Amino acid sequence: FFFFTWTAEPYTVREARIHVRHIRDLLKSLDPSDAYNGVDCNSLSFLSVFTDGDLGESGKRKKKGNELEQIDCTPPEHILPGSKERPLLPLQPLNKDWKPLQCLKVLTMSGWNPPPGNRKMHGDLMYLYIVTVEERHVSVTASTRGFYLNQSTTYTFNPKPANPSFLSHSLVELLSQISPAFKKNFTALQKKRVQRHPFERIATPFQVYSWTAPQVDHAMDCVRAEDAYTSRLGYEEHIPGQTRDWNEELQTTRELTRKNLPERLLRERAIFKVHSDFAAAATRGAMAVIDGNVMAINPGEETRMQMFIWNNIFFSLGFDVRDHYRELGGDAAAHAAPTNDLNGVRAYGAVDVEGLYTLGTVVVDYRGYRVTAQSIIPGILEREQEQSVIYGSIDFGKTVVSHSKYLELLEKTSRPLKIQRHSVLNEKDEKVELCSSVECKGIIGNDGRHYILDLLRTFPPDLNFLPVDGEELSAESKRLGFPRQHRHRLACLRQELIEAFVEHRYLLFMKMAALQLMQQKANRDSNKTDARAITETSDTPTVTTDPKSREVVLNACRAVGSISNTSFDIRFNPDIFSPGEPENLEEPSRL
Repeated sequence: FFFFTWTAEPYTVREARIHVRHIRDLLKSLDPSDAYNGVDCNSLSFLSVFTDGDLGESGKRKKKGNELEQIDCTPPEHILPGSKERPLLPLQPLNKDWKPLQCLKVLTMSGWNPPPGNRKMHGDLMYLYIVTVEERHVSVTASTRGFYLNQSTTYTFNPKPANPSFLSHSLVELLSQISPAFKKNFTALQKKRVQRHPFERIATPFQVYSWTAPQVDHAMDCVRAEDAYTSRLGYEEHIPGQTRDWNEELQTTRELTRKNLPERLLRERAIFKVHSDFAAAATRGAMAVIDGNVMAINPGEETRMQMFIWNNIFFSLGFDVRDHYRELGGDAAAHAAPTNDLNGVRAYGAVDVEGLYTLGTVVVDYRGYRVTAQSIIPGILEREQEQSVIYGSIDFGKTVVSHSKYLELLEKTSRPLKIQRHSVLNEKDEKVELCSSVECKGIIGNDGRHYILDLLRTFPPDLNFLPVDGEELSAESKRLGFPRQHRHRLACLRQELIEAFVEHRYLLFMKMAALQLMQQKANRDSNKTDARAITETSDTPTVTTDPKSREVVLNACRAVGSISNTSFDIRFNPDIFSPGEPENLEEPSRL
């Protein structure tokens, strides 16, 4: 026989807070307010709303008796012809079951916190103030042994145990003893929660924010208040004794080995965890910056020109502070630049070239402001920007520098990102070779790593939003107000469009090459080595010795716009049609 002894582990302050937080999460498990506010990876789910929670195994509505239940299919008034109002509220369907059962009226921290020194010696950790559904006001002590009722009131502090004290290791057990309504409603709430689909109960791996939300009831919540007004020492944004070095964590996880599948899985898991923590911390920091709770590093400057550092994260606002974007659209361009930069960081991060590093970047829109949060390069704050940049330009092409190591690293990214290696002229008419946009900056940090930043022009510009010299519109178009001036000149093509375009051109390349080979075979009885040669040539840049095959490849490459005469290789120059910069020496592609 085996005998097991169950022993309750003593509580600590941290574990008591986590226990109260867990009780709060259970009480609000059916409340959508956390999902609307974007808290703790809660997200909205409307499957049960549209199906009325009645889905069979086949995904069809269950029958009620022998016939389907009647459903009201009358369209709402706001979508009928003649309706002038377009409300946003119907975009968020409301479920009648979303209003959860009330288990407690108030669960909050007591004003008698923290316990005095003599009570800490007795094991008191913190005090709670609770109002039950039956309007019973009680004060609860969280101690190392568990939770029990004390004799304190709103205006009198008496930490002695009440009679009876109902000492319990769980707060739910204590509340079930003093409140029959809590016991009944909490049990029903858990049954209702279990009936939901598992995907609706599990938190998302990353936070999802809703742009539209109805006005929800604002209930008293001690956990929400604690998250908003305390430093949260001991939670994810801090580790005991020091602030997290986000840049070191982000770069170290990318340097993990990836030789086999288990190592790659461990590396991806570590990267996702660090990025999730960084995004959560950056979001809280951006909200604190806009709310005015973070001191600027340049408080003497105008508000729109201020920059901030919080928790080893650098924050900047989306304004054109020093006329950097004057020729590109001013504040409108400065507002669009962070999203373009974020897309560039994603693209280079997906290529994942060893030895080339990008900054952790988060873009937050909050209360009408756009905030860019970035990890800090070691040593960047100790020197001037002109001394730090060894690749690219800091003044939009007037002074351009290059570096052999950066050219070597960026050359590895040029083929998957379809970026053409090109040359530009600086203000001295000197030829400078680049393998990225001229705004891309290369900085070697004090840790010896090669960083690239300002990747807002990673992808080629979208000429549909740019005025093109020599383009004339008809009189009718001008009368209608065309061309309409776009707010900024940073409109660029999406990476998905570029990939689809290159794939389309590759199919054209193969069809044209195959057609020419078939014509040659029809004209003269050539052997089958030509077809095999063109297939191999399309994948590798080696040149075949057969002159006829070389001519076929050359004609196909010219027809689809390949930069190479020996293989299919389409790339784009991100600096073409860039205002305020010297013209590129190389002729831009007509793609």
